[in-house]
Amino acid sequence: MNLEAVIVSPVITEKGTLAGEKSNQVVFRVRSEASKDLVREAVEKLFKVTVLKVRTSNFMGKERRRGVIRGRKADWKKAYVTLKEGDRIEFFEGV
Repeated sequence: MNLEAVIVSPVITEKGTLAGEKSNQVVFRVRSEASKDLVREAVEKLFKVTVLKVRTSNFMGKERRRGVIRGRKADWKKAYVTLKEGDRIEFFEGV
């Protein structure tokens, strides 16, 4: 798998921001088939940081209804990446 395609997007939420401030973690939305080792390689290559630990969580897509038609959102995976002390990833620089 292409390392650039492993990370879908950063997850910018209150919980993710708090994890970043407390324990130097960054939260990413990653491909469902990505392993922890693949996520570690992708983050280290793309952002030039040292990764200490990766934790992942799988989320089931929610059911949605639009009138009579029922559908389902896609399943997705979230990765909590712990960085080495002193390393940082800034998503909003200059703000």
